[in-house]
Amino acid sequence: MLVAHLIRQLRKAGVLPLFAKRLSIAAPIAIALAVGFVSSAGGALAQNSQLQTIVLYAGMHRVTAELAIKPAHRAKGLMGRKSLAEHRGMLFVFGRADTHCFWMENTFVPLSIAFLRDDGSIVNVRDMEPLKRDQHCAAEPVRLALEVNQGWFDERNLGPDMVIRGLPKLP
Repeated sequence: MLVAHLIRQLRKAGVLPLFAKRLSIAAPIAIALAVGFVSSAGGALAQNSQLQTIVLYAGMHRVTAELAIKPAHRAKGLMGRKSLAEHRGMLFVFGRADTHCFWMENTFVPLSIAFLRDDGSIVNVRDMEPLKRDQHCAAEPVRLALEVNQGWFDERNLGPDMVIRGLPKLP
């Protein structure tokens, strides 16, 4: 599945047509590494980030989230990204509980955000449209928010009071 995705990404980037149409399975990977595609595409294969990641669970569902702990990382969030890989996201960790609000300025990917209590239980989930300045706020003071591709929570029937496990320890 990863190889097929890689081939589609190479074709979309215009790299694959430069070479023979019929390539072995290893060839697209070698080409991608040779041209630096994985590190420079900024797409679903490369999250274009050097942030630490954490694996979170909601029931049997898994999501790998980048940790946005520093103010500069929280301020940037997923801005500028053209895509977000399936089962990937960003966990925002704030120093104090507040009714934190998010917007989608300079964010090209439709997202859903879950505001989380310290114990991982979901307070509320909001869908956010790309490039909008509409405010999407926590329904109560929280220190955590998890952004994923839009619909991720709905598709898994995850909503208020359900628990996200694997969160980092909070001070």
